Amino acid sequence: MTGSNKMDLRREAGQRTRDALQMAALELLAQRGQGGLTLREITDLAGANVAAVSYHFGSLKALCDEAIEHALERYLDSQIQALSSLGPDSTLQEIAAAFAGPMMDALAARGQDLAVMRTVARVGIDPPQGWERLADKFDQIRSQVLQRLTPHLTGVDDQELIFRTRCAAGLLNWLVLAPIGAELALMPAEQIERQLVAVVAGAFRGAPTVTDLD
Repeated sequence: MTGSNKMDLRREAGQRTRDALQMAALELLAQRGQGGLTLREITDLAGANVAAVSYHFGSLKALCDEAIEHALERYLDSQIQALSSLGPDSTLQEIAAAFAGPMMDALAARGQDLAVMRTVARVGIDPPQGWERLADKFDQIRSQVLQRLTPHLTGVDDQELIFRTRCAAGLLNWLVLAPIGAELALMPAEQIERQLVAVVAGAFRGAPTVTDLD
């Protein structure tokens, strides 16, 4: 085996260890957040030694920060892709399905995908330092939702639509962490979609005001 091949194998092994540590951190963060999380718990779950955390990330905090950012970017990128695929004549239900799509997929898949979404939800409820690094992606999602909701909700101003979008996101965050999220994760994918799309579409639509009923 040449020196180059040995270097490639070491690099691949190092990347596997790094990925395993990051996923172990995500699973434990999903269970209880950063409070009380220990280095030993993460390395035991990842099947790595304690020194690997220092080598690959520098510290436990740096590992957790990178795992959280990875989870957020993965979630936001999936949401952006789903919203970008919508056509100009998309229905309110289709917009809601795209917005909630990553969360619904994770609930249906369970396992590591659900751990990522639970980490996203915890971060959404208690944003960490560095949240502003992803501000452009949050702005892009709100802009896409706003553009698609406006034709369906004439007379509702942009600020109100942004507020409803943030409420819908908060609802998804709470749901995936609450006991009802565990109940949903046991349902078939079609039932998860039917349940969640109706709720998110309702949050977007809002209730009719007294003026609307006159």
